[in-house]
Amino acid sequence: MTTTLNAQIQLVSRPQGEPTLENFKRVDAAIPELADGQVLVRNHFLSLDPYMRGRMNEGKSYAQPQPLNEVMMGGTVGEVVATKNAGFAVGDKVVGMGGWQDYFVVDASQRGVIQKVDTTHIPLSAYLGAVGMPGVTAWYGLVKIINPQAGETVVVSAASGAVGSVVGQLAKARGARAVGLAGGADKCRYVVEELGFDACIDYKEHRDLKSLSGALKAACPSGIDGYFENVGGMILDAVMLRANAFSRVAMCGMIAGYNGEPIPMSAPQLILVNRMKIQGFIVSEHMDVWPEALKELGGLVATGKLKFRESVAEGLNSAPEAFLGLLKGKNFGKQLVKLV
Repeated sequence: MTTTLNAQIQLVSRPQGEPTLENFKRVDAAIPELADGQVLVRNHFLSLDPYMRGRMNEGKSYAQPQPLNEVMMGGTVGEVVATKNAGFAVGDKVVGMGGWQDYFVVDASQRGVIQKVDTTHIPLSAYLGAVGMPGVTAWYGLVKIINPQAGETVVVSAASGAVGSVVGQLAKARGARAVGLAGGADKCRYVVEELGFDACIDYKEHRDLKSLSGALKAACPSGIDGYFENVGGMILDAVMLRANAFSRVAMCGMIAGYNGEPIPMSAPQLILVNRMKIQGFIVSEHMDVWPEALKELGGLVATGKLKFRESVAEGLNSAPEAFLGLLKGKNFGKQLVKLV
């Protein structure tokens, strides 16, 4: 295997404000010989996720900083192409943290570093989205924090994305009303017509708090009982103006501040007035619920009841540009890079 080169994308500098293509570099490295217990995986798809932006900074984020001059970390799905581990055979489809590269070598005797997946009824790429980390993120925030009751109203920002799209569909399955926020008429149409949300607000049409709050009032005549937060900023302010007593907010992401912008809150007193529960969470800290979540998500995807959409960039070299686009909302659904 030593002759095959492994293309990689490394982080070579920390972004000052918005990241640029100059922060990344493509390198070719040799693939090492396998030691006992190791497997070689050919990555088929690479996941691009907003949390990666926080890892690019030196400072404190909820994820460990990405080391410089090393492969960008990230989730992957692929196929075992060589093995010195009795638990894995050539041809096995696996999900893991393979990073932004064509191949990766992993000691498969460590529990949980790669998982075998069944692609009979679930496409391989879905294990990076609806039946993977984004899906479980949606499930945890909705089920464990918001815990919607039938007839309640749940709002989710970035509703057409990998996480938000699952939140709304799970809320509907539990008898709640689902209202999304998304950027652009096409995304909003998809959220209502394809995903089955009750309504979707195009935040690009509402540039100020009064306008956005009015749109939320029209879409949520009974107020808001649960809010799944992916964005922050003015959207959170508008939701808080419409929040009911004892409403719950699952804080998943604050993409409005990922480049270091301040994210002021216009009326924090509403947390007290409405006795709101606001809880941040990181899905990797709740591994105990993953089997339960994946069982429900996998069943829904396999039977066609949970719909999802993917934006696919072609080839490893496209990863940095696709990632920068993701941070600006240029993706439609789960952002992937196809490597095979």
